Amino acid sequence: MNTIQIILVVVVAFLAGMEGILDQWQFHQPLVACTLIGLVTGHLELGVILGGQLQMIALGWANIGAAVAPDAALAAVASAIILVQGGQGTNGIGTATAIAIPLSVAGLVLTMIVRTISTGIVHIMDAQAKKGNYHGIELWQYVAIALQGLRIAIPAALLLAVPESVVRGALSSIPAWLNDGMKIGGGMVVAVGYAMVINMMANREVWPFFAIGFALAAIKDLTLISLGAIGLSLALIYLTLEEKGGSGTGKSAGTGDPLGDIIDDY
Repeated sequence: MNTIQIILVVVVAFLAGMEGILDQWQFHQPLVACTLIGLVTGHLELGVILGGQLQMIALGWANIGAAVAPDAALAAVASAIILVQGGQGTNGIGTATAIAIPLSVAGLVLTMIVRTISTGIVHIMDAQAKKGNYHGIELWQYVAIALQGLRIAIPAALLLAVPESVVRGALSSIPAWLNDGMKIGGGMVVAVGYAMVINMMANREVWPFFAIGFALAAIKDLTLISLGAIGLSLALIYLTLEEKGGSGTGKSAGTGDPLGDIIDDY
C-alpha cells in the first residue's frame, strides 16, 4: 500500500470505531467497512466478498442488557487488512473470515477499556454542566467519541505497520490442513449466524418470502441487481399488505398476522 491508501484505511477504521456507538452511517457493519477498505486499496471485489460473509455472522450479534456483542468493527477492519496484505486473493477469504472471529472477541477488551474511560468523562461532563459550560460538555463528548474511533484506528495502524512480506510469509506458513479447517470453520460460522437471524425472524408471515428468495437465488441467470430488485419488491409488497391488514375494517380484529387478517376480511 502507498501512503495515501494507508491513511484512507486508518480513516475508514476510525469511522468504523465511532459508528459502533453512533449507528448513523453504519460504517461499523462488516459489509460497509470491508467494502470501503477494499475500495481504497484497489481490492473492491475482495472487500465485498469478505464483508458479505462477515455480515452474515454479525447479523446474529446483538447487545442484550449488560452482555456486549463481539466487536464487528475490529473484526471487519483487521480481517480486511490481513486479506489485502496477504495477497492470496479469493483463496484467503476463508482464512480471513476465520481470523475475524477471535479478533471480534479480542475487540471486547478494547471496548471495555474505552467504556471505562468514558465513565470518567461522563463525570467530567457533569462537572461542566454544573458550571453551565456547554462548550466544555461538547468538547468532552467529542473526546469520548474520538476514543471509540481510536479503538479501531490504532490496531489498524499497527497492522498496516507490519510489512506485507511478513504477513504473506505468516499466512503461507500455515499448514494446509489448518488452512482448510479454518475455511470450513469460517463457512460454518457464517451459516450459524444466518440461522440465528432466521430463528429470530421466522414466522408464518415471512416464510413464504424466504422460500421464494431461496428458489430465485438458484436461478443462475439472475444477477445480484435483479435479485436485489426482487427482494425490494417483495419487501414493499409485504409492507403494503401489513398496512392493509392492520387497518382492515372487516370481521378480523387483528391477529398479528397481516396476511391472515386480509384473507379473513375477504
